[in-house]
Amino acid sequence: MNKYLTAAALLALAAPAFAEGDAAKGEKEFRKCKACHMIVADDGTEIVKGGRTGPNLYGVVGRVAGSYEDFRYGKGLEAAAEAGFEWTQEAIAAYVADPKAWLGEQGYPEQSKMTFKLRKGGEDVAAYLASVVEGGS
Repeated sequence: MNKYLTAAALLALAAPAFAEGDAAKGEKEFRKCKACHMIVADDGTEIVKGGRTGPNLYGVVGRVAGSYEDFRYGKGLEAAAEAGFEWTQEAIAAYVADPKAWLGEQGYPEQSKMTFKLRKGGEDVAAYLASVVEGGS
């Protein structure tokens, strides 16, 4: 293999497997999510007024899946919680694209109360959710 192909192959392998999202775009995309979800800081500050059908998404990145208090989850996220699975931006982006399929791919029951599928922009929404905790909003 010539040295240029080798270098190109190494660069491709070194590139992140997941493109980072754009938090500003994600803030706009989150409008689709707020019918069911709110973002309320631990001190009660309302960042995004939204529905209560889904759990509060403040601090979801790094939180154990299915662990928000006083919310009843589907069997898939209950199993993820029992396994100690913690949400990452990458996992959130994949989950929102097709919750039941993602759960099955992870080995959890394909049962989720989330029926909405965000086919595009999941990485942006995940970046936005991470940014609100980091002080970005």
